[in-house]
Amino acid sequence: MSGSVLVTGAAGFIGAAVCGQLLARGEQLVGVDNLNAYYDPALKRARLQRLEAQVGASGSQNAWRFHQRDIADGAAMAELFDAVRPRGVIHLAAQAGVRYSLENPGAYVQSNLVGFGHILEGCRHQAVEHLVYASSSSVYGGNTNLPFAERQPVNHPVSLYAATKKANELMAHTYSHLYGLPATGLRLFTVYGPWGRPDMAPMLFAKAILAGEPIRVFNQGQMRRDFTYIDDIVAGVIRCFDKPATANPQFDAAAPDPATSWAPHRLFNLGNAQPEQLLAFIALLEQALGREAIRQLEPMQPGDVEATAADTRALEAWVGFRPATPLAVGVERFAAWYRDRYG
Repeated sequence: MSGSVLVTGAAGFIGAAVCGQLLARGEQLVGVDNLNAYYDPALKRARLQRLEAQVGASGSQNAWRFHQRDIADGAAMAELFDAVRPRGVIHLAAQAGVRYSLENPGAYVQSNLVGFGHILEGCRHQAVEHLVYASSSSVYGGNTNLPFAERQPVNHPVSLYAATKKANELMAHTYSHLYGLPATGLRLFTVYGPWGRPDMAPMLFAKAILAGEPIRVFNQGQMRRDFTYIDDIVAGVIRCFDKPATANPQFDAAAPDPATSWAPHRLFNLGNAQPEQLLAFIALLEQALGREAIRQLEPMQPGDVEATAADTRALEAWVGFRPATPLAVGVERFAAWYRDRYG
C-alpha cells in the first residue's frame, strides 16, 4: 500500500478514532497494534470491528489493512515498513498510564523507548514525508507555571512515563537533524470521550457510580485537569499531520526555543485550554448518569501532578485550530456512550 498512512496503536482509544476520520476522508491506512492485555483486549477488538464495518460500508475494501505486531520487535517493524513504504506515519502506540509505570517500568522502556526507536528507523529508511507522534502533558512534570507553554523547559519529570515521552521528543529531534525527517510531537492533555481507556478516570468513575461503589479521588479532590474531548484531539492530530514540520528560520541557537529548531521538528500542546476541577468533572458525570458518586478521598499518588493547563496559542497559529468542546457536552456524550455499551 505505497502512499498509505501508517498508524500505530490503531486499536487504542486515540488511534482508532484517528483511523476512523482518515478513512472517512478516503485515505489508505495500515494499522498496527499488539493488542496487549494492559486493559481488556476485547475493547480494542471492538474498536477494530467498527473500523472494519466503516470500510465495508464505504465499499473501499483496499483502504484498510491491520497488522498485529509489537513495535518493540525491530525485525517485524522493519519488515512492515519495507512492505508498506508509507508516505506518512502517525505514531500513537505506547505503554500508557502514569501509575502503572511505577509497577512495570520495563514495559515503558520496551514500548516507549525501544519501540519508538524502531519507528524512527522505519521513517528514516523509507524517507517518510512526515511523522506525527504522541507526546504528553506529563513532560511538564513538577512545573507549576500554568498554563504550560512549549517554550518552557521540561527537565523535571515525576514519572517514568513522562521521562519516556520527553525522551521521544529528543529522539525525534535528533532524527530530524541528522536525516531531515519532518517530525511533529503533540503533547496531549487528559483525553476523554466515547471508546476511552478503562484504566482512566472517566471509565473507572462511570463504572463505580453505576455500581454504587466508591470512586477513588486523589489529592483530596484538589486536582485540576485540562480535559480534552476525543474529537478535538483527533482534529488536532490530523491537522498537524497535514502540515509537515519545518525548520524555524528565526531559530536562535544562543537562546533556543524548545518547541522549534533549525531542523524540521516542532512541538505543540494539544489541550482544551480550559482546566477544570476534578470535582466539577465528577459532578457533571453524576448528572449525566443520574446517580450520585460515593467519594473516597485519598492523598496524592506518586508520579501525579496537581494541575495541568495547556497554552495552545502555538498550535492555533500553526494550523488554525484549538479544541473547543465544552466539558459538559463531552461528558454527556461519554455518559450516553457508556450507558449504551455497558448498560
